[in-house]
Amino acid sequence: MREQMRILSAGSAGVLVELESLEMTLAILDRLLASEVEGVDEVIPGARTVLVRFDPVVIDRAALIGRLGQLDVSVRRERSGSTFDIPVSYDGEDLGEVAELLGWSVAELVQRHLDAVHSVAFTGFAPGFAYMTTDDPGFDVPRRKTPRVRIPAGSVAIAGKFSGIYPSDSPGGWQLLGTTQVPMWDPARPRAALLAPGDRVRFLDAKKGAAVPVSRRREPAPVRQVSASGIVVTRADRPVLYQDLGRPRQADQGVSVCGAVDSAALRTANACVGNPDSSAALEVTFGGLSLVPDRAVTLAVTGASCPISIRDANGHVTVAPHSRPFAVDAGEEVTLDIPGRGMRSYVALRGGFVVARTLGSASTDTLSRIGPAPIARGDVLVPADEAATFVEPEPLAVRPLPCAGDVIEVDVVPGPRTDWFTDESVARFLSQEWHVTSESSRVGMRLSGDLPLQRRDDAELPSEGTLFGSIQVPHSGQPVLFLTDHPVTGGYPVIAVVAANHLGMLGQIPIGARIRFNPISAFDPQVKELVR
Repeated sequence: MREQMRILSAGSAGVLVELESLEMTLAILDRLLASEVEGVDEVIPGARTVLVRFDPVVIDRAALIGRLGQLDVSVRRERSGSTFDIPVSYDGEDLGEVAELLGWSVAELVQRHLDAVHSVAFTGFAPGFAYMTTDDPGFDVPRRKTPRVRIPAGSVAIAGKFSGIYPSDSPGGWQLLGTTQVPMWDPARPRAALLAPGDRVRFLDAKKGAAVPVSRRREPAPVRQVSASGIVVTRADRPVLYQDLGRPRQADQGVSVCGAVDSAALRTANACVGNPDSSAALEVTFGGLSLVPDRAVTLAVTGASCPISIRDANGHVTVAPHSRPFAVDAGEEVTLDIPGRGMRSYVALRGGFVVARTLGSASTDTLSRIGPAPIARGDVLVPADEAATFVEPEPLAVRPLPCAGDVIEVDVVPGPRTDWFTDESVARFLSQEWHVTSESSRVGMRLSGDLPLQRRDDAELPSEGTLFGSIQVPHSGQPVLFLTDHPVTGGYPVIAVVAANHLGMLGQIPIGARIRFNPISAFDPQVKELVR
């Protein structure tokens, strides 16, 4: 019987390729990477899927699907990589339960885990988290019915047919076998993630004297700027973040793009002061920020329409313009108050800020805890004084932004997992208004509807890639709309993905607003036979 692949829509610039086995998933992944299809920006493998993110300006969806159908997987190349020996203390809380599930003794479970060779199939979930297959077919256990709120960094765990090592403290539902002191993620290394697809791992028994082959695990400290002079933060009601255009093409290390939630507002702020598009600016949520420079500076504020005022040494207050450059003299205090519309404002400084970069970006990723520490009251921001260009004398166009209580229509592309839900729930998803709850963050907007969505069955979805704008539906039936700090892979079905034309508005939809989803295409899976 010929094997097939099913191609599903994943937003305006993505397709999810569904395969029948992990073996074929890795074969398609290898062929895609080897063929270097023009216009393909990133490839994110999952357990039985490959998420392909593409540039619609370079290649359209139909052409990409045609190229996917022509991939020849008859010849598999040997996946190359390094081999790592990782000492483990087999002291996990779930050893007994896993042994019982597999019908083995605890001693047999530990020995078989030690004897097996584990191969990194793909990465995701968190920076440095590697999904490893094993050459022992006996390993196949379900996730825990109730996930743990916190799994410590260094935990060695299994779920399904995979082994993994948690790179940092995080919630999770995998079964815990033990712990290791080997750091899975260290930005100080040339490759921050220790393990990459194609690598192999042999676990060693730490009780028998196995040595740690690399530096011992340490919690990465957030990067905080320290300086005696610059721009003093005299008020910060909520954490303020450095953001730029993010970290594209780092999914192979388990890192999402991140960056400014409203990238258009960031670009506009930089344009107002003559900076390059990619310069880092301050992302301010719901205002409440005051700055006092020790020298004359030029600033611009875009995004959420917050009142901007400048108070001089004599207490005289003037109003500064929005979406236009303005000057602030030494000792004057500029304040951003709570916006009437929108949610996130962007403050650009002509010449930019001095800020440390991780993986080529100054963005703070709140889920992965990568990048500079949040800016707080008392911090000093250091001007970089880099070269800047001329600016447009006329004010740039300002988009209308929503406020709490508004109903916002958001265009979506159905898929990739629309067919996991009942017809009634799909109709409800599109007709019901969804409230933006206070549990929302840069990771995602948690939505609440009067009636939850229901699946056709309770089957477990193997981990697969997700995107900015993916609308994932957990068992509660209340959707989570992923924003920029989303995980690279997820284990709940995505009912739809926000269309490209509305991605920019998502970061400006405030708590208390309501969303109604509008489909701009039909759910239309396509099936192709694999060339073997």
